[in-house]
Amino acid sequence: MDRKIEKKKWTVKKILYIAGSGLVAILILYGLIFGNRNSKLNVSAERLTVSTVERGEFQEFIPVTGTVIPIRTHYLDAIEGGRVDTVYLEAGSFVNQGDKIIKLVNTNLLMDVMYREAELVRQSNSLRDTRLSMERNSLEIRRQLLEINHSIKRQKRIWDSNAELAENDLISTRELEESRDEYEYLLKSLELALESHRQDSIFRETQIDRLEDDLARMESNLRIVKQNMENLVLKAPVSGHLTSLNAEVGESKARGERLGQIDILDGFMVRVSVDEHYIARINRGQVGTFIFSGEKYRLSIDKVYPEVLNGRFEVDMQFTGDEPEGIRRGQTLRVRLELGDLAEALLLPTGGFYQKTGGRWVYVLDESGRNALKRPIHIGRENTLYYEILDGLEPGEKVITSSYDNYGEADQLILKR
Repeated sequence: MDRKIEKKKWTVKKILYIAGSGLVAILILYGLIFGNRNSKLNVSAERLTVSTVERGEFQEFIPVTGTVIPIRTHYLDAIEGGRVDTVYLEAGSFVNQGDKIIKLVNTNLLMDVMYREAELVRQSNSLRDTRLSMERNSLEIRRQLLEINHSIKRQKRIWDSNAELAENDLISTRELEESRDEYEYLLKSLELALESHRQDSIFRETQIDRLEDDLARMESNLRIVKQNMENLVLKAPVSGHLTSLNAEVGESKARGERLGQIDILDGFMVRVSVDEHYIARINRGQVGTFIFSGEKYRLSIDKVYPEVLNGRFEVDMQFTGDEPEGIRRGQTLRVRLELGDLAEALLLPTGGFYQKTGGRWVYVLDESGRNALKRPIHIGRENTLYYEILDGLEPGEKVITSSYDNYGEADQLILKR
């Protein structure tokens, strides 16, 4: 008789399989909880730039570009417009004060001078005629006064004679009265003639004064116009270097148009263009330095131009010591413009890492020098040589400062030599 054989639920093989699976799961769970989850990347140590964090003196400065210009420049503007007739000198020439540079021709100005001269002659003739008329009138009045005075004397004698005759009843009373009336009439005529002479003299003198004032004003205007005629010949106001001249024969120039400039070669300064980001930190007296022919020279800001164009503004800098020998107008200089005083700080040399991290973190080598771990840092001020480290690094630590572009988001770099 057959006997049913029951199947065993827990065989040795099954127990071993379950135990192994559990052990593997425990190991995986342990790795997930307690294991190192940092991403790693192998890199070649030969391609890295490693810098040491150190404490030293830090000075914030910015590199700027300056152009050498003369301290004093005279601009040549057209005082009166006209057509260019003659160019006596060319740009680049050295000129002495009073040298002729350009001659302009202005026909309208010439006609104006001729018209004013004719008006001046007419006014002068009018003044002369008025004076002659006044003199003739004065002579005529004097003649009239002479005749009236003569008539008065004669009539006085007639009246006196008639008065004696009337006392002796030799003439009638009517004849006496007529002689007296005639005498009184002549006296009143004399008073009227004198008053007329006085009024006429006042009028004539006022008229002459007005004509003389008009004549003086016309002479002054004529002198100004003639001066403008003389200004058509542009002369050098000072001695110096004619650095630019914008004029060609036959070309028309308007009044006030810039024709050129003369640089006085008794000294130079440097005009520097600065990014508008620094406009609040730039003031007179700040210092900059540059290297010329192997020598170091210092500059000081003398003037700040507040106008911002295309994101930049300009400052003028004067030499604080001797000027470099051989420096020339228009030469370009690389200037280190200081923004602050020297101060003790923790320094990290600049490098390509900043473009990737923005200065928020760096890779710091461990003591073995074979591994570099990502570490957050805090950067303060900066210049072209160093960053000021405010937090995250200690003196003597070594930091990878070359570019991080090929490292992705790796938390740890393994240096292969």
